[in-house]
Amino acid sequence: MTGERTGHFWDAVEGRTPMPAATTTLGWSLIHADTERGEIEVSFEASEEFLNPAGTVQGGFLTAMLDDTMGPALAATLGPGLYGATIELKVSFLRPARPGRLVGRGRVVHSGATIAFLAGELLDDAGQVVAVGSATTRIVRTG
Repeated sequence: MTGERTGHFWDAVEGRTPMPAATTTLGWSLIHADTERGEIEVSFEASEEFLNPAGTVQGGFLTAMLDDTMGPALAATLGPGLYGATIELKVSFLRPARPGRLVGRGRVVHSGATIAFLAGELLDDAGQVVAVGSATTRIVRTG
């Protein structure tokens, strides 16, 4: 790709604007984005503060991580002034997640003019899938 990548996602990733606070809290980091294929790989750092009473990462944090995986898969493909707002999100928890590094893989399944369908998975450091998700987003213009 030649030229500067623009849009809300790239502005934050490339340091032109601050990262969203929730993204920072989750320890989000970009590993790779393929804008042509609508695929992304990111990492998160699940801290001790994310644990439930059973000592595993609470499902709400895993859900937020999947949302912050699938949404950026679409966001990386959008131009300036466009944003994908999640309107439906489904998550299935497959196994407990422990504190430490988790990797999210997200992809755009289909994108139309105003609606996009996304899928993602969250893996632990051993490569085991701990949660999977799907999302529907509305593509909107921002101010």
